[in-house]
Amino acid sequence: MTIPVSSTPDLMPVESSSSAVSWGPIIAGAVAASALSVVLLLVGSGLGLSMVSPWSGESSSLAAIGATAAVWLIIVQWLSSGLGGYLTGRLRTKWVGVHTDEVFFRDTAHGFLSWSLATLVVAGFLSSAVASAVGFGAQATTAAVTATGAAGVATAAQSDSITSGFSMDYYTDALLRPANPATPPSAQSDEQVSAQVTRVLVNGITDGALAADEKSYLASVIAARTGLSQADAEARIDATLARIQEAKVKAQEAADAAKKAATAIAIVGALSLFVGAFIASVAAALGGRQRDEETDLIATR
Repeated sequence: MTIPVSSTPDLMPVESSSSAVSWGPIIAGAVAASALSVVLLLVGSGLGLSMVSPWSGESSSLAAIGATAAVWLIIVQWLSSGLGGYLTGRLRTKWVGVHTDEVFFRDTAHGFLSWSLATLVVAGFLSSAVASAVGFGAQATTAAVTATGAAGVATAAQSDSITSGFSMDYYTDALLRPANPATPPSAQSDEQVSAQVTRVLVNGITDGALAADEKSYLASVIAARTGLSQADAEARIDATLARIQEAKVKAQEAADAAKKAATAIAIVGALSLFVGAFIASVAAALGGRQRDEETDLIATR
């Protein structure tokens, strides 16, 4: 019994021995994109520095600084992604015997990988640039707030620190408080009195209001030290507390504005990264197609 043998050999699929990923063009495109990003970010840092000033009233608003930083990050991302993706597509070798759809997919994948590598390279530099932009804006706003009442802002900061951490200083002062507020300086120095008054004010701000006995004690100390009447001393306390509260509100508004600006920059930066990935992929496909067209044109000559 004979077994029939086919006249044509079985056609087995042949896998290519070379990888579909060309790391050379990917690295080259990523290096170019990273270099352009660094240059553009340095330019953006210079533009950001020109928008702030140590002189009161001469700096741009925090909203303007945040909007400018967000727009510039978009420009940096799109230009660098386009350049890196295009170079990745143009520099890769032509794939022979590969379907057109597969070539398109590989080109877009190479562009995406180039963008990913470049993003990882400049991630630390990009983060520091964003932090610097937000930090400069916050410092400018804080300087304006400080000009309206530095003492009030400092006291408000002390109030926040006491709120976050328990302190026994105030209660120690209450135990050792002299019976006569007009205690001579030899027994109680001006520094000690000032420290006690500060702690009483901070405790009152933390609680939301001064207790009646605390206000009376402060008025007695002020009257003994300044020569004011008890009523005038209490009026001065009320005016000072109002100024401290106003400065505290302004400081909180500045912090809230800085937080909103940082949030907006982060969201816009993330969106620009997604768009940058798309641009890098499309640019790589475009560069690869032009490269293949040039190769075919040379081969036909």
